[in-house]
Amino acid sequence: MKPYLIMNLISNMGMRYVLFRISYLVKTKMGWQKKAFPTNPNFKKYIGLKDWKDNLQPFFFYGKEIKDLKKQPTGDLKENVEDLKKGVYTFFNKTKIDLGLDYDWVTNPSTNYKYNINKHWSEIQDLSSEAGDIKYVWEKARFSFLYDIIRYDYHFDDDQSEYVFKEIEDFINKNPINQGPNYKCSQEISLRVMNWTFALYYYKDSSNLTEALFQKIMHNIYWQIHHVYYNIHFSRITVRNNHAITETLLLYLSGKLFPFFPNVDKWSIKGKKWFEQEVAYQIYEDGTFLQFSMNYHRVAVQLLTWGIQLAKLNNEKFDKVVYERAQKSLDFLDVCSDPITGELPNYGSNDGALFFKLTNDDYRVYRSQLDDLRAVLNGYTYFGSKSSLWYGIQAKQKKQAALPEISEFTKGGYYIIQEGNTKTFIRCGAYKDRPYQSDNLHLDIWVDGENILRDNGSYKYNTDKQLLEYFTGSEGHNTLSVANKNQMQKGGRFIWYFWVKYAEAFLKKEKNNFSFSGRIKAYKQLGNNIFHQRKVIKAFGKNEWLVEDKIEGVKNQINYQYWHFPIDLKEKISISSVDENNTILEPYIEKKWYSGYYGVKESSLRLSFASKTNIFKTKITFTV
Repeated sequence: MKPYLIMNLISNMGMRYVLFRISYLVKTKMGWQKKAFPTNPNFKKYIGLKDWKDNLQPFFFYGKEIKDLKKQPTGDLKENVEDLKKGVYTFFNKTKIDLGLDYDWVTNPSTNYKYNINKHWSEIQDLSSEAGDIKYVWEKARFSFLYDIIRYDYHFDDDQSEYVFKEIEDFINKNPINQGPNYKCSQEISLRVMNWTFALYYYKDSSNLTEALFQKIMHNIYWQIHHVYYNIHFSRITVRNNHAITETLLLYLSGKLFPFFPNVDKWSIKGKKWFEQEVAYQIYEDGTFLQFSMNYHRVAVQLLTWGIQLAKLNNEKFDKVVYERAQKSLDFLDVCSDPITGELPNYGSNDGALFFKLTNDDYRVYRSQLDDLRAVLNGYTYFGSKSSLWYGIQAKQKKQAALPEISEFTKGGYYIIQEGNTKTFIRCGAYKDRPYQSDNLHLDIWVDGENILRDNGSYKYNTDKQLLEYFTGSEGHNTLSVANKNQMQKGGRFIWYFWVKYAEAFLKKEKNNFSFSGRIKAYKQLGNNIFHQRKVIKAFGKNEWLVEDKIEGVKNQINYQYWHFPIDLKEKISISSVDENNTILEPYIEKKWYSGYYGVKESSLRLSFASKTNIFKTKITFTV
């Protein structure tokens, strides 16, 4: 790595990050993790099954009775469970893959690469071209599929406890503690423990939960929480995103759900403190989220729902900042939601995460998860979702107020126009935390529930360089590129250099239109004083937008303006542009890619304009 890039990395990420990474790497090479995270810990009985059932700690429910939840069997739910029992698993809430009836939990079904289960987790590479995307291994091993099984049992008056416990035991048998890929990520471990706990409470009276199996599960859970605690600073220092929120929450909950474990009081006290710190740091004062991702913000919402409700059931409270930022999150995501579909812009990194699936809603629809947190905080929902009953909350339904016409979230850098069923969404923000995509001044447009100009998503985090650069770069967004370069310089998969540190914007309602103006300082790899200014005018009552892009500080470069839209809207959408001399620019239309779900890409259209001048004046119209 070139010295100036090293200095930029230190400047962006901080010396603490750099020193910790170096220290962590040295410790790994010296075998420190192998000593700190044993692979064959001595078995110890912490509590008997009967004592556990007689002294159940506060939880959302106790057994198979979910108060006031009407039984509504559906074909989709039945089909999902039938598939699971055949070995067919739905990856990232979209793609069905046949894993077979004797899956080993360590083979990547997208590449058929089998990880070495005999290796300590610290020896496993999570970014390998040969292995492919490790998320395909982690996905089933987090056990989110248990929610479909449990909901099926409830609504169909069935009992799949034998299958559930066989799956848990099979995982334990085939994944020795601290060995293989499924112990590589502490967030995956945390989710697995939370999901197993959900199942234990639901099937607590099942004859398939034997004393021997219960002891095996408790032994495994203890050492998984042990792993999270002793590796927590990796997430809190080097990752510091939704991973850290998940892991610190598990540590807090460990003392509430498993008080019979040794050291758990210390883990819980520290977990609570760290969780409060992470929420305060990661969710900004205006309710936006440091990952600049709608999907990962939903992850935070789901974790807040668990944390706040279980704290309430234990007669405990978090610091007030947790409740404030939770409410602000709802306010922000409500405004970002399309009022017709309940979907949000496919903005920022999106890995298909939906932690606790308690409805049949499509993955892209956020309503039930927002309603669940709303029920926890306020005792009511907006959309009548019944999933809050799984959290033990009988919520009233309250009519949602009309969305404001204009909304500004200056900390996160989001500007939104809601005119009837038309939503105009613009990102313009500086980074104090790690960026994930080069997507500043991206424009998203929704009309009558259709996302007519859209973000192309993420596809995969570990794929070939060309696709990775397309989905994360400026060329995959509705923004501008100077000399075919990104706004920031791409490093490794999750690293950017020369962050956008300056951004300013304003949004206002004028006499005949809505007006946005934003300006960022970017492209430092090309020069020190390069600015991109974008103005957007939305005419009242018309599906018409005027966009003016201006580049400052650049000479003798070709600039590109990109627009992405679905193929089937080609005849409905019209985009034309002229340069600063009012010379008509010829559009270039080509097939590119769109990813609405992780691991899935479909053909899409990109219309581009190129100019040697520094101004684009563009008109966008949409015919319903």
